[in-house]
Amino acid sequence: MSKNIAILGGGAWGTALACMAAQNGHQVLLYARDQATVDDINHNRQNKRYLGEIILHENLRATSNPAEALQKADTVLAVIPAQLMAAALQDLKPLIPENCPVVLCAKGIERSTGRLMSQIIADILPDHPIAALSGPSFASDVARGLPTAVTIACENIAIADDLASQFSGQTFRCYSSDDLIGVEIGGALKNVIAVAAGATIGKGLGASAQSALVTRAFAELRRIAKAFGGRPETLMGLSGLGDLMLSCSSPQSRNYSYGLALGRGEPMHGLLLAEGVATAPVIAELCLQKQINAPIITTVAALLDDSITIDAAVTGLLSRPLKNED
Repeated sequence: MSKNIAILGGGAWGTALACMAAQNGHQVLLYARDQATVDDINHNRQNKRYLGEIILHENLRATSNPAEALQKADTVLAVIPAQLMAAALQDLKPLIPENCPVVLCAKGIERSTGRLMSQIIADILPDHPIAALSGPSFASDVARGLPTAVTIACENIAIADDLASQFSGQTFRCYSSDDLIGVEIGGALKNVIAVAAGATIGKGLGASAQSALVTRAFAELRRIAKAFGGRPETLMGLSGLGDLMLSCSSPQSRNYSYGLALGRGEPMHGLLLAEGVATAPVIAELCLQKQINAPIITTVAALLDDSITIDAAVTGLLSRPLKNED
């Protein structure tokens, strides 16, 4: 059944998800603040700024008027950078139709408050169903219609099932879950680990070191998810292990590319947004407060604020007391 889908955000991921929804037969209206992006989508069927020469679905339309995008929405996809999510939703709150599900498509933790994205929406839009879409997915792959699988989570599993049905199509498959917290933790923290994985390769420490780091970091992710109220087994799925594998293995990942530059000692100015850079210090602080054993997460945060060098980070991790593998 065709739905009216509002996409909030005209970047690569927002445009890719809009293409996916249009391909699945929905009426899709994308809201972007940049008029040049809106014009490019509507007149050229492209978003050259973020997706290069990829041709977008013919049924996708864009607008710079948020009221137009939201007035008939049955479902809203919030594809806004994590650190800007609260301010944007506060401004758009009066325009979002009553009881309309809001699907979070940004991965991160608010640096100023330590809130997950679902907690932000719960505070601003308490009467709206909240869901999160996460999993191993590059925007360019989704926009091109290449095979992709993700997880959609909502505490109300019936809503998660309905949303998964809405967005599943020939090349985009959605699995449903009721573990909203677990899915969010996996999506947010894989960005931090991807920075570390990139730095390991950029420094020339080798694939063995990278594999060990990612594996032990994954154990930390499971501990953190449990401490926050999520289910550790959720991290074994697409929104955890799947996303971690993709983000830690390809320069297409902004976080991995940031880590590569960091490891090589290259200038960091001008690099694309890497959400893991903002997430690392806040999750490290939360782990400290909750007394969660997360040495790799803590080390990444210290590395990013120049408290330690990569050499010192490696030495510190390798010299920790020996223990049984958990």
